[in-house]
Amino acid sequence: MIENAGQSALLHIIVNIMFLVIAWWSMQAFHIDKFVRKGKVMQARVLFILLTVALANLASDFFLKYLNYSTNLQYLFS
Repeated sequence: MIENAGQSALLHIIVNIMFLVIAWWSMQAFHIDKFVRKGKVMQARVLFILLTVALANLASDFFLKYLNYSTNLQYLFS
């Protein structure tokens, strides 16, 4: 049981990092500098990072829930 929890934790960490990288890569397509006021560059960078983390969290949560539900389908016909 403990081994399964460890494997699950490792899977969650890997998936979260993977989706964080994908979200960061995809957010690079935005030209956020068009919406930034002069002198507010640091605030724009923090907002960019927070949006990236939020997008990665949503995507990884969806993926992990889908994975969990699909693996639990085996118990439907037991």
